[in-house]
Amino acid sequence: MDRRLPLDGRASGLMLLLCLTWGLQQISLKAAAPLVSPATMIGLRSGIALGLIMALGGGWAAWRQSGLTRWRPGVLAGALFAIEYLMVAQALKLTHASHVVVLLYTSPIFAAVGLHWRLPAERLVRRQWLGIGLAFVGIALAFLGRAPQGAMPEAPAVLLGDLLALLAGASWGATTVCIRCSSLSSAPPAETLMWQLGLACALLLPAALLLGEAHFTPVPLAWAHLAFQSLVVSSASFLVWFWLLRHYQAAPLGAFSFLTPVFGVVLGLFLLGEPIEARFLAGSVLVLGGVWLASRR
Repeated sequence: MDRRLPLDGRASGLMLLLCLTWGLQQISLKAAAPLVSPATMIGLRSGIALGLIMALGGGWAAWRQSGLTRWRPGVLAGALFAIEYLMVAQALKLTHASHVVVLLYTSPIFAAVGLHWRLPAERLVRRQWLGIGLAFVGIALAFLGRAPQGAMPEAPAVLLGDLLALLAGASWGATTVCIRCSSLSSAPPAETLMWQLGLACALLLPAALLLGEAHFTPVPLAWAHLAFQSLVVSSASFLVWFWLLRHYQAAPLGAFSFLTPVFGVVLGLFLLGEPIEARFLAGSVLVLGGVWLASRR
């Protein structure tokens, strides 16, 4: 019998804060890019967050308990996580942060399709296929609704950035499939998070060097963004999320998380002055509606 609680005022308030934090994540990376490249920022924040988990004992205890028995799925999940954020870092150089946060949250679509083929219990029903179709119509509307290149010279770069953000969402979905279909599904959350943070740090910092993006200007604003990314986004928000999953029903929490792209679009408008194209906004509504339908069971 599931003893998890339905959402109450405390859980709703925490979820609002989490969605606001996750929506700010891409905004912060974009705003700090002139001082710290996104790839460098993500690599550094992952290393700092990993160190915090190890220092607090959760990650080290999980590692000692499991040893190396889950190293294959752990490495795969961590590598997919690193690929996701490498594409996010490159996408933020080319397109708007609001676009990145919306397209990144297509991940449940890719996860649902992958799990449909891997797990009999996750077979999709007609309503969920309808949601997937609706989401892809929204993606097509958002991508095909670009201004002519003569009117918007940066259109090809924005289109490439949007495509990278969509591929990041696919990588996130693949990470979910990897975790659900392997021994990581029974692993403590700290262990899975440790694999992801460790591989992100180990792969993204060398990638930033190879791409010529390993710059960090040590000014107070850069340190403030790094503190937010490492202490709030990669550490505190995940700890709160895991606590909520342990004590409250997962379905309403998942539905609540769809506020994150909404916050991302609004914050991109007010904090970065990003434009909101009518066709992309309409496509985003279809995408989020489709993701919501596909995620319901």
